[in-house]
Amino acid sequence: MSGKVEYLENNDGTKIQPIGLGTFASVEGDCERAVLHAIDVGYRHIDTAYFYGNEGEVGAAVQKKIAEGVIKREDIFITTKLWCHFHEPERVEHACRKTLENLGLEYVDLYLIHWPFSYAYYGDNEMIPKDANGEVELVDIDYVDTYRAMEKLVELGLTKSIGVSNFNSEQLTRLLANCKIKPIHNQIEVHPALDQKELISLCKKNDIVVTAFCPLGRHNAELRTPTFMYDGKVQAIGNKYNKTIAQVLIRYLIELGTIPLPKSSNPKRIEENFNVFDFKLDAKDHAILNSYHTGERVAHARQAIKSKYYPFNVYSACF
Repeated sequence: MSGKVEYLENNDGTKIQPIGLGTFASVEGDCERAVLHAIDVGYRHIDTAYFYGNEGEVGAAVQKKIAEGVIKREDIFITTKLWCHFHEPERVEHACRKTLENLGLEYVDLYLIHWPFSYAYYGDNEMIPKDANGEVELVDIDYVDTYRAMEKLVELGLTKSIGVSNFNSEQLTRLLANCKIKPIHNQIEVHPALDQKELISLCKKNDIVVTAFCPLGRHNAELRTPTFMYDGKVQAIGNKYNKTIAQVLIRYLIELGTIPLPKSSNPKRIEENFNVFDFKLDAKDHAILNSYHTGERVAHARQAIKSKYYPFNVYSACF
């Protein structure tokens, strides 16, 4: 690979690689193999979550590479997330310690609130609790109270940094007015169909890094969607730089000012996704990629739409 990977500095002084390996829906050995290969390729930023059910695989891979001498613990940035049924402040430390046990690590680099809404708690492993009508059972817990409990995790040394995920502009602004430790990241869905430019701008103004999940949209080969993955205009951009469509899209998100988190278990694609630091898109390329913005998102979380903390009812959160 050519092209130097310049690390970014978070608002608390910690540093992070400007791309990460996403691991959502990667389980049963695929996740561990992907993380092992990613570390060998050069990734030093891995994203996981309690809800993904693969923290153990991420931790096993990291520990193997530490044992092999490929990395030291301080070389790799591990992000994981607090799931919605752990939002009661008295459950937050327990949840984090359980995550650390899963990972086999003494601390994580970044701990995020996965979503701003909350679920009922009926046990650590009952992550999608249902009521008598078969609907997800929501509870009213203020995310500010949850976040304040997360601030204590920093004091305890269980995580170096804290942040949020899927927070809209109003929620982020309210949190900033009520927290002692500023979130370092807001992890949100970003791709050409949902470019999130307003929310990215707000985060930048407040020195909060945006990490971008689902950077390639959700593929459907039969329907040939999302459009930008199958359009000849995007392929032409790739041909211009001798890059794949995925590489063009990842580079686009980097140039939008986000840290993309492409997920793959395919060794070749893991390598390709990382090889995006030796070219830059021009204004015409950006104009083409900007044209795909429709506001259509992949992650709707409609099961929580009745929560007053549902994040996608705010226009600026969606577009």
